[in-house]
Amino acid sequence: MSLVYHPEGNYRFLPGIAPYSCGAVSFPGFEIVHAVFQQPLPYREGFARIAGHLAAVARPKATLCGVELRSPAPFSFPGFAVFNGEYAAILREWGLFVNGINPVARTNVAPVVRPPAEPVLYGFSYTRPCDHTQPLTFVVAGAGELPEGILAADSIVARGDTSPNGIATKAVFVMNLMERRLLGLGADWSLVNAIDVYTIHSLDSILPELVLNRVGPAIAHGVRWHYTRPPITDIEFEMDLRGTRTEEYLN
Repeated sequence: MSLVYHPEGNYRFLPGIAPYSCGAVSFPGFEIVHAVFQQPLPYREGFARIAGHLAAVARPKATLCGVELRSPAPFSFPGFAVFNGEYAAILREWGLFVNGINPVARTNVAPVVRPPAEPVLYGFSYTRPCDHTQPLTFVVAGAGELPEGILAADSIVARGDTSPNGIATKAVFVMNLMERRLLGLGADWSLVNAIDVYTIHSLDSILPELVLNRVGPAIAHGVRWHYTRPPITDIEFEMDLRGTRTEEYLN
């Protein structure tokens, strides 16, 4: 994968598939800011709030480089395609696509406890100017145990195997994918300060060897376990990463 420049957004991104990119990394002299809604909003309303926030901080819509969604339940593959079409239409309306490619990274997962009644927007990321000496900042999009660029049930790694060995196989695959995206952005584990895992399966036998032993200096920041399912039925283990310096919590 080769990075694509987004001059209006002040970042570069790794192309993914139509609904999302694989990740984004800031230009020199800019940083990626991570913002979270204290109370997630219905996702269309959430986009309106993003627009308002960007206007308030004098940043154009083109600086949006990451979105985090929460869904009521995992989608079927056809249902996911329908949702993605509606979601991507919003990004197109905003004029965010670069030469027909979606630059915005995304994570979309389904909470198991107290799930939302409809898809909601949990958080987002955008760029802003900063001291040019600040370390590289980036977001790595969420991904489960599917090969890069493929959305097909038959391609799910260890499909249907939720035994400890099956989940470990999935976790190794996802960690490898995360690392490839991270390196593709020109970053490494030393710059990661947020590691999110999305699964309902126990991490007792996975976390020490398969995750923490892989992340080097990022181990200092720990791992956040979200008791959620990935966005598509039969996918069991998802992760995303960030390396940011500024976190905002919006009411």
